[in-house]
Amino acid sequence: MNHDKTSLYQYKPYNRRDPDVWDILYLDNAIPVDSVAKTHMIRDLKHWTRIYLLIPIRIFANIALGIILTIKRLLPFQFKFYGFMHRSAAFFLQNFVTPEACYLIVRHICLGSNLVNFLIDNGPDRRIEKAELYPKTIGDLATKMAFLEHDLILYNFVWDYHQAERKNPDWIEEVKQRGIDFSSIQSVSVEIDFEHRGGLRILDLESAIELFKVFYSLCLTCDEFERAVLSLQFDENFALYMDKILESAQWNHVITNRHPLAPNSPFNAARDLLLHGIMTEYIHRLLEIFKERERSEFQP
Repeated sequence: MNHDKTSLYQYKPYNRRDPDVWDILYLDNAIPVDSVAKTHMIRDLKHWTRIYLLIPIRIFANIALGIILTIKRLLPFQFKFYGFMHRSAAFFLQNFVTPEACYLIVRHICLGSNLVNFLIDNGPDRRIEKAELYPKTIGDLATKMAFLEHDLILYNFVWDYHQAERKNPDWIEEVKQRGIDFSSIQSVSVEIDFEHRGGLRILDLESAIELFKVFYSLCLTCDEFERAVLSLQFDENFALYMDKILESAQWNHVITNRHPLAPNSPFNAARDLLLHGIMTEYIHRLLEIFKERERSEFQP
């Protein structure tokens, strides 16, 4: 069931002596966000598991993560289970995580591909291999090994981008001459069943990420897990790539995942990943606004 056209957020009757924080947060448009995504974000933030279970889940997850990383660092060998990790993740999401959180996870992978492709279309070499990772369902996350591929797309793009920039140092002038190409900034299709909520589909997004980071660390080598954690701090770099093309630093103040040369602790990975998802939504919406503005300028 495609919920890109789901009903809009439902407000409570407004009480000036007791305003509802979530209604105010949804209404505030200082930093525009896609309305459907924001509806699911608010519903996720209001979910009871985030209120009552997140803190104990975080404590358990960090203890387990510490044990796993210590043991794996001491072992004389490393092991990895990519297929098992993705199949287990899909099973976990389908059976224990709310549809709202599942929607946001699948959507995030697609938006990431859009952003990479936008930078390629407007970068130093338009022949760089584009991202083709566009899952629609939770099952697609497993068949496409989406979490691993998402990280590889990011790192391979950064490598290719800077190799091309060295070969073509005047590329930004070429972009200015031909104009910005917004064709990669497109709507994405996500198919999540919001109607059937099993009794155990209760975990909010942040609680689910806290638990999954433990399993992620178990199924990857230590270096691969470290690479995945560090990728979250590339949000600042990607925002700066956008600035060069758009000649605007309009929203750089909202980027909080910064400074990859000062790697964050893996124990903060779940929070950083949550912020990474929000930053991706912000940047993608900014590009949509620029695209709409350009379209209106050229219309008679």
